[in-house]
Amino acid sequence: MSGQALSAELTIDRGGFRLRIDLEAPAGVTALLGPNGSGKSTALLGLAGLHPLTSGHVRVGGTTWADTRGAGPLRRGLAPEARSVGMVLAEPMLFPHLSLLDNVAFGPRSRGMRRAPARERARSELDRVGLGDLRGRRPSQVSSGQAQRAALARALATDPALLLLDEPLSALDPQTRSRTRADLAARLRDYPGVTVVTTHDPLDALTLADQLVFVEDGRVAQVGSPGEVVARPRTAYVASLVGLNLLAGVLETGEPPVLRLEGGEPLVLAEPPAGARRGDRVWATVNPEAVSLFTGRPDTSARNLWPLEVESVTVTGQRARVHLGGVLPLVAEVTLGAVAALGITRGRQLWAAVKATEIHAYPA
Repeated sequence: MSGQALSAELTIDRGGFRLRIDLEAPAGVTALLGPNGSGKSTALLGLAGLHPLTSGHVRVGGTTWADTRGAGPLRRGLAPEARSVGMVLAEPMLFPHLSLLDNVAFGPRSRGMRRAPARERARSELDRVGLGDLRGRRPSQVSSGQAQRAALARALATDPALLLLDEPLSALDPQTRSRTRADLAARLRDYPGVTVVTTHDPLDALTLADQLVFVEDGRVAQVGSPGEVVARPRTAYVASLVGLNLLAGVLETGEPPVLRLEGGEPLVLAEPPAGARRGDRVWATVNPEAVSLFTGRPDTSARNLWPLEVESVTVTGQRARVHLGGVLPLVAEVTLGAVAALGITRGRQLWAAVKATEIHAYPA
C-alpha cells in the first residue's frame, strides 16, 4: 500500500446541514478537528460510503470509489463493502459472544479468507497491538482500552487502503485514554495506508497526526502540520484548541508598530510582522501565561494594558485559566495561588497586561 493517498471533494447534505470540504491526505495520519456539529463524522460517512455524496468524488491510491460526475455505479458511489476501508468508532462494537481472536478474524473472514489463515492473521494483529496473551478472552473480560485496541486490530486485519477512526478515544477515562493513545500512535506508525481520525481533543491530534484539518460549520477553516497550526492559528476556534489567544486587526505604522484591533483597541507590537505593510490585516497570538493580572492599574513596563472583567475560571491541576471580557476577549493562565491572592471570581474587575515582546504577529 505504499504511495497511497486520499483525494476527496465532499458535498453532503444531511437534513438542513451541508458539508462542503476538499480533503487531500497522503499516507500517514490526518486529523479532522472541529466543534460538535461541524461535520467531522459526516465526512467519514461519506468516505466510507455510508452516506451518499450530493456531489464530489472519493479517490484512494488512484482508484475511484465515487464520482458524481461519472456514470454507472461510481456516480452513486461504491457500496461500503466494495471499498477498501477499515473503521473504528468511539465504542469498539465487538461481538460479545466471540473471543478477541475471532472478533479480529471476522474482518478477513468477511472478505472471503478461509478460517485458518484468518485466525492466523488475527493472531498477528493482536500481537501488534499488545493483546496476543488475551486473544482467548471475550470483550467483557478485558478493559475498555484493550477492547478499543482489539477493534483497531480488526479494522487493520483486512489490509484497508483507508482507515477511518471516529473519536476512537472519546469513551475512555483519562488514564486509559493516555495509555491507549500511545499504543494507537505506535501501531499507526507501521500502517502504510491513509488514516483519517476525527477528534476535538488537541492532545489526540498533536500526538497522532501528521496533518491537521480544521472543520467549522461544514467548511475547512485551516490545514497544516501541527507545528504550522500552533505557530499560526487562523480562527478563534483553532487558537483556543492549541491554547492561545488570537486577536485580529489592521497594522498601523509608527514606532513602535501598532495593531488596531477590531474593537478599536490598540495593540502595541515589538516589531512589525514580516511581510506585512500599513493597512494589512494581521493576526496576533498571545500565550495565556504571558497575560499578567492586577487588582488595580499597575505601574508596569508592559505597553499593553486593559481593564477587563472575569467571565469564568477553569481549573486544571494546579493552574487556572481566567476568561476575561470587556474591551477585548482575553484568557490568562495563572497559578491557584494567584487566584486566591487576587480574589478572582466571576464579575471581578481586573487589569490585564501583556508585554509587546510576548506577542507573535503574522499576516492574515
